[in-house]
Amino acid sequence: MNIPNILTVMRVVLIPIFILLYYLPFHWSYLGAAIIFTLASVTDWLDGYLARRLQQSTPFGAFLDPVADKLMVAVALILLVQSHGNFWITAPAVVIIGREIVISALREWMAELGARAHVAVSNLGKYKTAAQMVALVVLLANPPALTYWVIIGYVLLMISAVLTLWSMMVYLKAAWPHMSMGSDQKNDK
Repeated sequence: MNIPNILTVMRVVLIPIFILLYYLPFHWSYLGAAIIFTLASVTDWLDGYLARRLQQSTPFGAFLDPVADKLMVAVALILLVQSHGNFWITAPAVVIIGREIVISALREWMAELGARAHVAVSNLGKYKTAAQMVALVVLLANPPALTYWVIIGYVLLMISAVLTLWSMMVYLKAAWPHMSMGSDQKNDK
């Protein structure tokens, strides 16, 4: 276990704490959950930076890092869908979670073909992630009432959903030549 892997495992361990804080019946519970989510988001960036900087990338870290990210985001979206219960949360949540399933399956399939680099993370994916994380922090930090901050969170989450669909189309377009070739062409490669 190295520092980047410990940070990644910590992100997974923070999930039940994050859920518990979100549901506590105290006026500060939403802000507490948002702080834990923010801490987890920062460790996502930090573990990748440290793994590269300290040359401590491992197969375990390469596997767990994206899993931890997707778990944190999915849990946050599910909590928000449950507490807000409206179109402005539910539609983007379906798009974001659905895209993650599609792209994860696509990356796995492309890796089997030896073409995983064709579906590598792009800058568009990074912008999508930034909008998504800010939206989630804003929405988690505020009770589910129609306030100025919640409206900003809804707008950012919708922007994130649009960027999510756009990035998914970019990935699918890059993978399309591999998906559309016949089985005889695949065997030649």
